[in-house]
Amino acid sequence: MKTAFIGLAVVASLSGCASITGDTSQFVRVETLDKDGNSVKGAKCTLQNDYGSTSGESGGSIIARRSNKDLFVDCKKEGYADANATATSRANAGMWGNIIIGGGIGAIIDHNKGTAYTYPEWMKLVFGKTLTFDRTDDKDGQPSLAKGPAAAPSTTLSDQPAPNLVSAEVAKAK
Repeated sequence: MKTAFIGLAVVASLSGCASITGDTSQFVRVETLDKDGNSVKGAKCTLQNDYGSTSGESGGSIIARRSNKDLFVDCKKEGYADANATATSRANAGMWGNIIIGGGIGAIIDHNKGTAYTYPEWMKLVFGKTLTFDRTDDKDGQPSLAKGPAAAPSTTLSDQPAPNLVSAEVAKAK
């Protein structure tokens, strides 16, 4: 009996249970591109879900709070129309480990805490477009692919850099 309990504990620890590892957040690599596909670093990017928001600069990784809800990404840089994305939340290995090994209690806890879910690890947003990314498309060492009709050129946002509205307001004041 004692050997079976130890064996079950070892298997459960290898399953990636998020309640045990405490992974309430993950790093998300966010890059921004211009309409020609050239990298534009230093855009201010905000990542937001039901747990709140966090921000950082494009060209690096930003910490996102895990959740079972989608993550909304908004990147801004002067001279460009905003780059927006929705990152679809998907159940991770910890959730399936909970269900297979530990039954429903761990899965319920991890679901409620959001730790049983993961976002795409690497996204390339395009200024002037709204894209959707899904973690199921992740491949090691490669960015997630944009999906769906939102990946087509936007009809509502211009692919050209946005006018500098702050400068226009200052010019009107003079």
